[in-house]
Amino acid sequence: MIKLSDFDYHLPKEFIAKYPVEPRDSCKLMVLNRKDKSITHRIFRDIVEYLSPGDLLVLNDTKVIPARLKGKKPTGAKVEVFLLRPIEEDVWKVLLKNAKRVKPGNQIIFGEDFKCEVLEKGEEGKAKVKFFGDNIQQLIKKYGQIPLPPYMEREEEEKDRDYYQTVFAKKEGAVASPTAGLHFTEELLNKLKEKGVNTAFCTLHVGLGTFRPIKTEDITKHKMHEEYYHIPDETLKAIEETKKRGNRVIAVGTTVVRTLETYASTGKKEGFSDIFIYPPYQFKLVDSLITNFHLPKSTLLLLVSAFAGRDFILKAYEEAKQKGYRFFSYGDAMLIL
Repeated sequence: MIKLSDFDYHLPKEFIAKYPVEPRDSCKLMVLNRKDKSITHRIFRDIVEYLSPGDLLVLNDTKVIPARLKGKKPTGAKVEVFLLRPIEEDVWKVLLKNAKRVKPGNQIIFGEDFKCEVLEKGEEGKAKVKFFGDNIQQLIKKYGQIPLPPYMEREEEEKDRDYYQTVFAKKEGAVASPTAGLHFTEELLNKLKEKGVNTAFCTLHVGLGTFRPIKTEDITKHKMHEEYYHIPDETLKAIEETKKRGNRVIAVGTTVVRTLETYASTGKKEGFSDIFIYPPYQFKLVDSLITNFHLPKSTLLLLVSAFAGRDFILKAYEEAKQKGYRFFSYGDAMLIL
């Protein structure tokens, strides 16, 4: 049995990044080499030195929506509605917070021009709601807040609207940022292009499952939330050509790994992925990985452990603490070769 407790480590709170570094590409970069088990310390923009002409960088172009809506029942009781995904333009799957007394038929009011009605309630706070107002998308932008991860322990600020999105974010639908992509600037992407490094995009709308803790000691009993993904034909073609040339496919983030590996095991370019990657897993498409430092006992830590080996990852995390690396979404980065 693969035990969850084998993927635990101690992280004092001061290592959790609450704010991003500026500029984006000035964060620390830890380079792990799986062949010789070496660890090198650089700055993120030095990544250009590690990529070769003909390599392919695959990025997730999902865009974070302002998914946190704070409302009130007509009685004045506060209710938070957390958007999960649309069923139709005005009907959404949501998560209701502090909503024990909210029943189907109840209304939640966000402003004079925007409200919703609860259509049905499920377990663990899940619900289906119908929104009322002119241009629902615009109203979500007006009243919604960027859903920062709970461990940041702060409310959204103006700069998060910009910094919690990647510079290449295009397709709206994520409730969390694909954070490995946050370190890229337009300038850095241009430098990589000048060097002959190719880029391609896929979409995976990061869901709440990213933060969902594993609750079973036997990790094989954990069930992942489904997340929508799509891989364009030109990306699949670029991957195929890269492999033929003997170059590397470099996934920017665990979301890209999960998207590509879902395609590799199902042959489907689009759909809902609930792939759960943990050791020992045979990677089919991904050769190298750019990622952040992940929470103890998380599905993301299991994925990178499958990619680089548990002992090597945990050793790297200990070294990261000694060297003052910043952890989690707004934290520093790791390149696994």
